[in-house]
Amino acid sequence: MNTYRVNPTDRLSALKRTLDAQGFVRALEAHSGLSGIVAERSQINESDGSIREFNAIWESSLTDSATKGLPDASIVGTESRIHTINEILQVTTKPLIVDGDTGGEIAQFEFMVSSLERIGVSAVIIEDKVFPKRNSLDASASQELEDPDRFAAKISAGKSATVSPDFMIISRLESLIAGHGVDDALRRAEIYINAGTDGIMIHSNKSQPDDLFKFVEKYEALCNRLGKRPVLVGVPTTYNQYKEPELASLGFNIVIHANHQLRASYKAMQATAKLILESQSSEEADASIASVKEVFSVVGFDRVVSDDRERSQILNLPVIIPAAGKDPVLTDVPKSLINIAGRPVLDYQREMIAKTGIKKVTVVRGHNGKQFDAYYKKDDDLDFLENKNYEESGSLYSLLLAREQMVHGFAFVYSDILFRSDILQRLINSGKDIVLGIDNTYRHHRHEIDKKLDLVVTQQDIDFRLRRLAPLELTQLVSIGKNIDIENADSEFIGMGYFSAKGVEALVRTYEDFAGKGKGVFHESASFEMASITDMIQELIRRGFPVHGLGVTQGWMEIHTNQDIEIAESELADSLN
Repeated sequence: MNTYRVNPTDRLSALKRTLDAQGFVRALEAHSGLSGIVAERSQINESDGSIREFNAIWESSLTDSATKGLPDASIVGTESRIHTINEILQVTTKPLIVDGDTGGEIAQFEFMVSSLERIGVSAVIIEDKVFPKRNSLDASASQELEDPDRFAAKISAGKSATVSPDFMIISRLESLIAGHGVDDALRRAEIYINAGTDGIMIHSNKSQPDDLFKFVEKYEALCNRLGKRPVLVGVPTTYNQYKEPELASLGFNIVIHANHQLRASYKAMQATAKLILESQSSEEADASIASVKEVFSVVGFDRVVSDDRERSQILNLPVIIPAAGKDPVLTDVPKSLINIAGRPVLDYQREMIAKTGIKKVTVVRGHNGKQFDAYYKKDDDLDFLENKNYEESGSLYSLLLAREQMVHGFAFVYSDILFRSDILQRLINSGKDIVLGIDNTYRHHRHEIDKKLDLVVTQQDIDFRLRRLAPLELTQLVSIGKNIDIENADSEFIGMGYFSAKGVEALVRTYEDFAGKGKGVFHESASFEMASITDMIQELIRRGFPVHGLGVTQGWMEIHTNQDIEIAESELADSLN
């Protein structure tokens, strides 16, 4: 989704900040999110290296109504207008000026002001015509003006309804449109300025607006007499032969190009529809319209596709469970089939894996491997690989039997642990190429004499026991293995990890470097075949490949003894649901 991040308060005040800094603002009409994106992004490079762009966006009553197929006659209500305004705000960052028509009755205008201010609109322009108004560019329409004192009361009520001093209420003078002349416009301007208006918009529907320029000249004298000068706004739709620098030199602070995107789109749609009718094919229209790919890119759909692709890759990520070894305590069954509350450990593991959206699980079996057949049938989501050499090989050998499945990345889980799904999710989403789950509460747990822990030393000593709002931190590992002194270690490896495609490449390359080199490869006593997964990870660390640890202090446990089974059965419902 093409969502821009801007604080509504910052956006609201941006119009005044730009006026204070530059003295001049150019605004372009938008009537939808897509036209808002065009107004936001349109720019050209000046010869001096600066950028010319639109400083603000104008949300027009005329174009909003026309987009809905309705006339500009106060038919579209405030709630519908705010819906369009929110569409534009959602995908832009620049200040937004809203066409408020007449503002309605005082209570209606107060509601409009508070609603617009709350969502980050910078200004509203209301015209001093009687409700329901008629569009000012319709020469045949009867243009009845509001009593100026009543309109001034509306301005004062609107100012009182504001919370921020930066929200601007701009008064649009329709005297010249209604044929009442320059003097009436000046009289009304004085009343509105005294009522607290932040700006005056003088409007004309003539191609040679001499009366408008007379007003502008006398406006400066009026402001000098009153001792304050609200910004002056022009909408040169009918007198657009005058360029912005000319209008700025006359005293205009804001120039609004008020309906051009809608008019352009209507003309283009007409031409395209006619071309398709004539050719009885849309192929001829392709040369004059944007490609679907371009539109997708503009509105951020390419990002959605990219996110979907990334999500799809995660969902297709295999989880590999090396389960070939024989547990020194629970020797009768494979570790994955240890029974807890009537179900194998593998059942609980697959359930947690499925909660992440991942379906593909590969189990590498060995010791009493045929027992799996009594519980599971091989299917699209569960695959079994055979480690026939399980008695003379370690967990690394079992893991690499699945190398064909791990090319694009994989997660692995030891066969004798129960875990909560969020741990696996956090490992996969960590953004690191190799990341392991680590727990530094191991010092407070009992340790059986026949169980040597895979301990970890990290670059920083993180106290994972401290309660915190933020997720537990990632830290880089310095070393890992069973030969680390318990007093020197920071954490215990929990038997879960993730490798990205880049991590897999390093893993396989290092594995192949050592293949066939015999004993003493990873440490003094272990042959290459008997090496563990942590032996390989330590070698990757030694070679300079960054390996990270993700802090975990709850939501997992190892099933190593009958007592562990009893604890798991008593806690399972609470800790894993």
